[in-house]
Amino acid sequence: MLRIAVQAKGRLHEETMRLLEESDVKLSLAKRTLLVQSSNFPLEVLFLRDDDIPQSVATGVADLGIVGENEFAEKQEDARIVKRLGFGQCRLSLAIPKNIEYTGLGWFEGKKIATSYPSILKDFMERNGIHAEIHVITGSVEVAPSIGLADSIFDIVSSGSTLVNNHLKEVEVVMHSEAVLVASKSLPQEKEAVLAELLFRMEAVKAAENKKYVLMNVPNARLEEVIGILPGMKSPTVMPLAQEGWSSVHTVLDEGCFWEIIRQLKAFGAQGILVLSIEKMIV
Repeated sequence: MLRIAVQAKGRLHEETMRLLEESDVKLSLAKRTLLVQSSNFPLEVLFLRDDDIPQSVATGVADLGIVGENEFAEKQEDARIVKRLGFGQCRLSLAIPKNIEYTGLGWFEGKKIATSYPSILKDFMERNGIHAEIHVITGSVEVAPSIGLADSIFDIVSSGSTLVNNHLKEVEVVMHSEAVLVASKSLPQEKEAVLAELLFRMEAVKAAENKKYVLMNVPNARLEEVIGILPGMKSPTVMPLAQEGWSSVHTVLDEGCFWEIIRQLKAFGAQGILVLSIEKMIV
């Protein structure tokens, strides 16, 4: 039985639970429950604070954890990243009051910086030869300059709206982050096998994201042109129709280029275009 630590609440909680659900890990959740066992997969979920997850994995309280890469880097615990999960993207950045002219990293020399990520900030400043005073704050870091607690901040930035609302501007990006699956460095062989199965399922879910399965009828005279614009996984599937001179073409399209390609397909004579969502995709 694998134990995975996930956020009890917070910015990664909902997408983490959705990923487990789409990986066919069935959980019966109830309020105030800290540990839940799956009914159809050898996995139990431990709900923790996000900053407790790296230590829980490193010390063996949990075998796996899903946590922000920024939190994992800050805690510097002895565990390994086994998969980047592609959600919860953000960045850790330095920001200063928007009415101050920024002249480069040297601006921070001798300044006081408020942050919840002192280890990452200290390492960055040392690598760049900047001597600054790091003031550790838990929560509401962005208000520190306005109340005179610090000259600047080092914090998570997603959309940037929080900075704007607090009259700050982002001046240096120190690291990019996303949700990561971390694991103990010493899992027994039987747990490694369960982890491999879980990864297989997660990869099938992630591979299907933003993909559409498209079927269409194409006149044989235009098949070569249609196939030439389709970016399928390997090549599109082509099957003859009962009506002479026509074929059915099946392919997978990314949503990012979907409408552009659909317009071209119509121009090449494709008809009866059917678009289906993909739940999972084994590549």
